[in-house]
Amino acid sequence: MCRTLAAFPTTCLERAKEFKTRLGIFLHKSELGSDTGSVGSKHSKEGRNFPEDVLAWRESFDLLLSSRNGVAAFHAFLKTEFSEENLDFWLACEEFKKLRSATKLASRAHRIFEEFIRCEAPKEVNIDHETRELTRTNLQAATAACFDVAQGKARALMEKDSYPRFLKSPAYRDLAAQASATTSSPCSPAEPSHT
Repeated sequence: MCRTLAAFPTTCLERAKEFKTRLGIFLHKSELGSDTGSVGSKHSKEGRNFPEDVLAWRESFDLLLSSRNGVAAFHAFLKTEFSEENLDFWLACEEFKKLRSATKLASRAHRIFEEFIRCEAPKEVNIDHETRELTRTNLQAATAACFDVAQGKARALMEKDSYPRFLKSPAYRDLAAQASATTSSPCSPAEPSHT
C-alpha cells in the first residue's frame, strides 16, 4: 500500500530531511564518483535501507568496505585528515583485480606502482621497505595478485588506525544517531483502532 508524504507525521518528515542534510554535509567533499556508484542510494546492495547501512558500518570494517555509501563516507572522512591515499590504493587494487587482459594488467600495475608504491609517489602509501621491494619484483610478471601483500598492509593499517577514528568522529556519530532514531521510531501513521 502506497502512502503519500502527507500521510506521514511532520516530525518524521523533518527528521528525514535533517538526516539527509547531515549525510550530504558528511559526504560533500567525496570525489569517488562512478568508482563506487551513486552515493545516497535508497538501498544498499545487501538489501538494507540507508539507516541500517549506516549502523552496519560500525559492526565491522568489511561491512563498511562492502557498502558504496560506507566507502564514500569513509573516503570523505579520510580527506578531512589528509590520509585518503590508503583507501584510494585499496580501491585501485580492487579494480585492478578485475582486469583480464595481460597487457592491461601490466600497464595498470605500473601506473598503480608509480602513483602509490614507489618512494616519493604522489599518493605514497605507508608500507615497509620489504613490501615495497616485493611489489616492485612482482611487477616483472604482473598478475592480478601482484599487489596483494601491499593492499593487505594498507587495509590492515586503515582497519587498525583510521576506521576507529572514523567511528569516533562527530560526523559519523551524528549520522549514526540519526540512523538509530530513524530505525527505532516508526514513521508511519498509527494503525487504525478496532473499537
